Formats: sequence, C-alpha cells, structure tokens
Amino acid sequence: MSFNAPLTKALIYGGKTGWIGGKMAGLLKEKNVEVVLAEARIENRTDVAKELDTVKPSHVFMAAGITGRPNIDWCEDHKPETIRTNVIGTLNLADLCNERNIHVTVYATGCIFKYDDAHPLGSGIGFKEEDTPNFDGSFYSETKGYMEPMLQCYPNCMILRVRMPISDDLSHRNFITKIVKYERVVNIPNSMTVLHEMLPASLAMAQKGLTGVYNFCNPGVISHNECLDLYTKYVDPTYTYKNFTVEEQSKVLKAGRSNNEMDATKLLKDMPEGIKLNDIKTAVELCMQRMQKNLTEEFGPLPDSLPKEVRKN
Repeated sequence: MSFNAPLTKALIYGGKTGWIGGKMAGLLKEKNVEVVLAEARIENRTDVAKELDTVKPSHVFMAAGITGRPNIDWCEDHKPETIRTNVIGTLNLADLCNERNIHVTVYATGCIFKYDDAHPLGSGIGFKEEDTPNFDGSFYSETKGYMEPMLQCYPNCMILRVRMPISDDLSHRNFITKIVKYERVVNIPNSMTVLHEMLPASLAMAQKGLTGVYNFCNPGVISHNECLDLYTKYVDPTYTYKNFTVEEQSKVLKAGRSNNEMDATKLLKDMPEGIKLNDIKTAVELCMQRMQKNLTEEFGPLPDSLPKEVRKN
C-alpha cells in the first residue's frame, strides 16, 4: 500500500480546540494546503465515517485525545471516558482511514517507558521504536501502552511518540509553563519535543508517506532544572525553584510519571531532506529565546509584565 499521494487536503481531529491540532492547522495553511477542522468526535464511528466520505481528505492528522485537566491524574477517576477517546476513538479513526486508503498521522505519546536496567538513567541508551512499553504507572500511559501495538497493525498510520512538548508561548499545555507553576520539581533528564522544530518535521514526514512508529523527540535529553535555568536566563531572571525526589513527588500525585530517554536514530535516518532537528538542549535554548521575544511583544518588558500565574515573586 502506497501513501505517496500529494498533500492537498488535510482533515484534522483535535484542530478546533486542541493545542497541537491547532498548531498543525496553522502550519498547513501556511503551506497552502486546504484544511478542514473535524466536527465528528472520534469515538462516534458512524459520524467519523460520514465525515471522511464527505471531506475526502488526502491526509488525516489525529491530535485529539484526553490528557485530563489539570493533568493526567484526572484519568485515574475517569477510566471509561479515557478509554473511549484514547483507545476506541483512535482505533476507529485508524480503521476507517485504512478502509479508505488515507494516510493518518497520529500524535501519540512516548510516556509509555521508564528508565530500567537495560536503559539506565544517564547511560545514553534510549528506548527504540520496537521496544515494548514498560511504564503503566498512570492510567493514561497504560491505555496508550496497550493501544499503540494495535495501532501498529494499520499500514496507513504514522505514529509519533511525543514527549513533554515545549512551545515558545505560555500555553497551559506547554511543559515549561506547567513546571514553572509547580512549587517543587523533580530533576530528571528526559527526552522532550520542541514543537517549533518537530511539527514542521511531522508535516514533511506525512508528505513523504512515512508509516510506522517514530520516537518523535529532539535528540538527547534535558533535565527539569536545565529547562528552568534557561527560562530564568531568558524570560524571568527573578524566577526560583526547588527540587524534590520522585518519592516525595509520588505523595502529591495520584498517578506516576514517566521518565525516559528515546533513541532518535530511526527518526533522523528517515527524516526528509531539508528538515533540521537540533539536539534537545540547543532546541530548548532557542525556544526560550523565541519565548522572550514573543512575550515581550505580547505583554511588554519582562519579567514585570508576565501574567501573575507564572510569577512567584
């Protein structure tokens, strides 16, 4: 089955209210691709089938899903709702697109692994695409962990394992914005996804017709402290933070959190020509430089003009 059809019309699930879906809509429009924001809810199979037949997209981008509000702890108390969207809904869309020979890009998660004896913290040995998920400490990650192998059965799907996505604004979905608001943070090196670089890459990969699983992170790892130090350097010099251990963190969270390093070898090997991905430390520093510029233009001189929710002093 070939998926080399030109990208002329994109149907985006999660494009109306979703963070990544909204950003993808903007990127596609910049490329003069016709964009349709999906109306159907992915768990409603009949509605999705009708929408696909009406819109007739060349490509589908799947960025809908439940991550919980304010965070994934929500999923612990809303398991049927989480399954309905994150498992049934995602498989519905993949299945219906497969029936119609439509390429679908699924923005999935890499939070299905944790450091282990074969992939020790600080070793530089990352999890590969073919590795079996080993983290089910949260219900959110558990559902993603058993959904991904099923999704891989569909030859039309490109599955992108996003981790701790970072943007150059103060979106509440931005990993930096999240940890800035915390009273205390753990300090563990992790693979992360800087959207400014990675979302255009996903567009190029979809245009190329790539399928299968990809660890969709900038190469390398960066710690929470390193992220916050860069935020302090470029955005708010008055910002301070405190650390605590994973054990201390577990006492204030309903669900565990994934910490891991993802191997970027396959991603870099298959990346279309003309796409440059920086290592994660460089990418985050460039992101903070853009954030400084963007926030200054939006609010005025930093840090005094920053919204109260991100000011601690």
